[in-house]
Amino acid sequence: MQLNHSRVKSCQLLPLLVYNFSGFLGVLSEDAILLCYMMQMFSVILMVLMAKKHIPNVNFSTSRSRYLRHPEIPILTLKFAAFLDIFSRFHQCRWGYKNLSVVEGVVEGYRSAQIPLDVIWNDDDHMDAAKDFTLDPVNYPRPKLLAFLDKIHARGMKYVVLIDPGIAVNDSYGVYRRGVEGDVFVKLDGEPYLAQVWPGPVYFPDFLNPSGVSWWIDEVRRFHELVPVDGLWIDMNEASNFCTGKCTIPTSHLCPLLNSTNPWVCCLDCKNLTNTRWDEPPYKINASGETTRLGFKTIATSATHYNGVLEYDAHSLYGLSQAIATHQALQGLQGKRPFVLTRSTFVGSGAYAAHWTGDNKGTWENLRYSISTMLNFGIFGMPMVGADICGFYPAPTEELCNRWIELGAFYPFSRDHANFASPRQELYVWESVAMSARNALGMRYRLLPYLYTLNYLAHLTGAPVARPVFFSFPDFTPCYGLSTQYLLGEGVMVSPVLEEGATSVSATFPPGSWYNLFDTTKVVVSKGEGAVKLDAPLNEINVHVYQNTILPMQRGGTVSKQARTTPFTLVVAFPFGSTEADAEGAVYVDDDERPEMVLAEGQATYVRFHASVRGNAVTVRSEVEMESYSLQKELLIEKISVLGLKGAGKDLTIHVNGANSTAMAASSPYLELQGHHDVERSQKSVVVEVGGLALPLGKTFTLTWNMQIEA
Repeated sequence: MQLNHSRVKSCQLLPLLVYNFSGFLGVLSEDAILLCYMMQMFSVILMVLMAKKHIPNVNFSTSRSRYLRHPEIPILTLKFAAFLDIFSRFHQCRWGYKNLSVVEGVVEGYRSAQIPLDVIWNDDDHMDAAKDFTLDPVNYPRPKLLAFLDKIHARGMKYVVLIDPGIAVNDSYGVYRRGVEGDVFVKLDGEPYLAQVWPGPVYFPDFLNPSGVSWWIDEVRRFHELVPVDGLWIDMNEASNFCTGKCTIPTSHLCPLLNSTNPWVCCLDCKNLTNTRWDEPPYKINASGETTRLGFKTIATSATHYNGVLEYDAHSLYGLSQAIATHQALQGLQGKRPFVLTRSTFVGSGAYAAHWTGDNKGTWENLRYSISTMLNFGIFGMPMVGADICGFYPAPTEELCNRWIELGAFYPFSRDHANFASPRQELYVWESVAMSARNALGMRYRLLPYLYTLNYLAHLTGAPVARPVFFSFPDFTPCYGLSTQYLLGEGVMVSPVLEEGATSVSATFPPGSWYNLFDTTKVVVSKGEGAVKLDAPLNEINVHVYQNTILPMQRGGTVSKQARTTPFTLVVAFPFGSTEADAEGAVYVDDDERPEMVLAEGQATYVRFHASVRGNAVTVRSEVEMESYSLQKELLIEKISVLGLKGAGKDLTIHVNGANSTAMAASSPYLELQGHHDVERSQKSVVVEVGGLALPLGKTFTLTWNMQIEA
C-alpha cells in the first residue's frame, strides 16, 4: 500500500475551493496526501455535474469509473470486492442477544413467519467479557453453538460476529499475550498506546505493521478453529476510544467499573497531550457537536505506527488497513470469498469490505437520510452499503418499521439491527411489519439474480449497485437534487414512502415507460414533466422497471439454498404500445464462493439477453459465455414476460430456435396507466406471458412469435 510520491503534486490540479480546503487541514505529510486524492473524487463529481449544464454528452458513470481507476491512486487500481451472494440477502442482528437460546428463537421466529432470512448476527454478546476472538462459556457454550451452526448451515444460512480492534490488556488473555510478544500495537512514547473500549483498557493493533497483519491473520485463524463463523464485522475501527490523551491504568479504582450502566464513560487516568503540533494543530473539529482537537476519543495524533508513521497522518487509514488484513485472513482460511463488514472506510475500502452507515436513529428523518447516505457511499466506491433497518435506537414505531423494511429491502446491504436498550424489533414482532417484510423481501429475493449481477459489475467497474437517478439519466435535470428515490442498476426505480401517515408518494420519473414490478399491468408513461402520485398503502412500496430493460428474476424463497435453484423468469420491458423497440439485460451466476468473480469454464456463466419488436414480430434471444456451469447446475428459464406490446395478443404460436414450441402464451388485459399521462387514452398495450418453457440458461436460444392485433 505504497503511495506514488512523484504524483503528489497532482493535488495542485484541484479546483480552487477543494484545494483551499485541503490547505486548511494544516501541513500534509506524504501519507496524508491520500486525503487529497479523496477530495479529487468530490471535485470530479462536482465538475461533471456542473459541466452537464454547458457541455453535452458528459457521462457521469464513465467519468467516475475513470477516476476510481486513476493511475495516481495506487490503492484503487485493485478490483472492487467480489461480494458474496449472501450480502444481497436479508440479515438480522441485535446488540443484546444475551444467550444462544435467544438467537435460536430469532431464527425460528423468522422461519415461522415465513420472512426471508439468510444471515444471523451477534454483536459482542457472544464474547467472554467483550474480548475479541473469545466465546462466553456460559451464554454461548461452544458445543451448543457448534450444534446451532450445523443446523443453520444445513439450511444454507450463515453466521457473522463482531470484533473490535481494541485488544483487552489482560495477562491471562492469549490474544493479548501473543500481540505483546509480537510487538504489534500502536505506540506512544515507545510504549503501546493505552485506550479504553468495551472490555476496559485496550491496546490497538498496528495494521500498517507487517507483523501486526500476520498476528491478526493468525488470531482470525485460531478463532475460526474455535467457531466456524461465515464472516466478520469489524466495528469501532476509526479507531474509537472512550478516553482522550495519554492514559494509564488507575490504581485507585477498577476499570472497567463493576456493574456500570455506562461502560462508554472513561475510567482510565488520562491527561491531555499539548506538547506537539500534532496534538494541538491550529484548528478544531466538530465531534458530535463538540468543538475539540483531532485526537478526541481516538488514538492520540502523536502516537506512531510502523516505521514511525504518525497517527496524525494515518488516522483515516486505520479502518481500511484493518479491512485489508481481515479480508486477507478470511480468504486464506478456505480459499473462499471473504465476508467483511466495516464501519470505518476510506478511499479503496470497497475493494475489501462492505459498509453500514453506523448507529442511525429510528426516526423518520433518519429514514430519509439513509437514502442519500447510501447513494453517497456508492459513488465513493462502496457499492455494498445499507443502514440499520428500523433504526439502531430509540424504539421505532410500528408504522416507521413498516416503511423502513419496505425501503431497506432494496438497500444493497439489507440488515435489521437494534440497540440492547430498545424493545425487540425483529420483523415478525408486529404482524403488519411481517406482512410488509414478506411483500418487500419477497420481491428482493425474486430480484436476487439481478442484484448479484449488479455485484458482479460493481466488482469489475466499481459502478454502484444503488445509484442516484442522475447517474443513469444525466440529461434529466429535475433529478439532480432527487434524494427520495433511487435506482438499482440502470433499470429499477425504488420510490419509498418517507413521511409519517402517508398512503401515497409523489414520484419523479425520467421520460419513458415505467412498469410496476408488483403488478406489471400498471405503468407510468412519463415525459418528465412533473411528479406522479402513486398509491402506497401501508404494506406496499412502489418499485418500477424501466423500458428497454430485460430483468432476470427467480421464484425466490426464504433462504439462499432454496432461492438459487429455482427457475428463472425474464421480464422484458418495451416502451408502452411498442411496435419498434429493443431491450437488453444480463445475468451472472456462479457458486458464490470463489475468491474472484471471474468468468471461467465450469465455474461461472454470463448470459446476455436481447429482445426486439418490429411491427408484429417479437424476438427474445440470448448469448452465453462459459455455458458449462449453468448446464451442470441445470438452471432453467421457465417464463418470459413481455411488457408494453401494442394491441392484444391471441392465438400466439411460439417458435423456439426456429421450431414450434408447446410453450403456452397468454395475454393480460390492457395495461393500466397510473398518474398523469402523455399518451392517447385510446392507445392499448398488453403483457404477454410465455410460460411452460424449460430453456437451459446455459444454452443460446431464440424465441419468436407474431402478435395478432385486435381491432
